[in-house]
Amino acid sequence: MIARFRYGDRVFDGDVDGDRIVSDGVSYELEEVKLLPPSVPTKVVCVGLNYLEHARELRMDLPDEPIIFLKPPSAVVGHDDEIILPEMSRRVDYEGELAVVISRRCRRISADEADDYILGYTCFNDVTARDLQQKDGQWTRSKSFDTFAPVGPWVAQMSVEDAEDLSISTRVNGETRQRSNTSDLIFGVAELVEFVSSIMTLEPGDVIATGTPPGVGRLESGDIVEVEIEGIGLLRNRAV
Repeated sequence: MIARFRYGDRVFDGDVDGDRIVSDGVSYELEEVKLLPPSVPTKVVCVGLNYLEHARELRMDLPDEPIIFLKPPSAVVGHDDEIILPEMSRRVDYEGELAVVISRRCRRISADEADDYILGYTCFNDVTARDLQQKDGQWTRSKSFDTFAPVGPWVAQMSVEDAEDLSISTRVNGETRQRSNTSDLIFGVAELVEFVSSIMTLEPGDVIATGTPPGVGRLESGDIVEVEIEGIGLLRNRAV
């Protein structure tokens, strides 16, 4: 596991080993550091309607190709950071997702090459002001508020094949609201990297969020939302 963290007034990269994190030969307890978003993306590319069961839940036709939208880097926060509910929205939802972190610059790569350009995988919460999404008829405002892209806690390295068969769940105040497996993705990880890189150049640290399973729902002030993915870890944030 690869993590970014702050210790004192300095930021480090390190390898997570149990309850410790090692950077340049120095070992720190996880409890004594502040975990940061595991990368610093130039953009966050998100995918809509990408789980079979979610499409059935919404009674929507399956898309012919990935539906993508962007979140700005200013929306990114890390593990244990707060999700700030904006005053102009009356309905903010969680959406737990698997995210891909890009390792090096890529443009127009094939699905077969995707593994060579992926640093690893992490947890993501595509926080959405649902009422504004419905009001606007497009997604930019509803998806782009500061703190609406929690990501973390770190990056787990594995093959594309392994990443496409992981259990994923979202809990709110300890109650499971979403439970699925990435094998239910309509467009898999490699397909998404191929598709997105055919449109825009991907830079190191960029994030592709692969879509959410069924069971999205509302967040209230004080709620603690947790996105947990097998083989990766748990991303926790409090709504305020």
